[in-house]
Amino acid sequence: MNEHGKIIIKLDELIKKKNISKNKVSHKTEMQRTQLNNYCNNKTTRLDTDVLARLCNALDCKIEDILKFVPNDK
Repeated sequence: MNEHGKIIIKLDELIKKKNISKNKVSHKTEMQRTQLNNYCNNKTTRLDTDVLARLCNALDCKIEDILKFVPNDK
């Protein structure tokens, strides 16, 4: 973790909670499956606001359902 904290992407958890397949999310958001998997596995280092908006729309959720800020403990 860096000195400022980090952002956790909770997309995989949300997809499971909504009981929707990744293929359906990929189709609804017009994302490649690889890109969606990167978001689901927290392997994305630069978040795209357009992608986040499409995810919120497709999953009928708020941004805080997808992203979580974890402050540095120091």
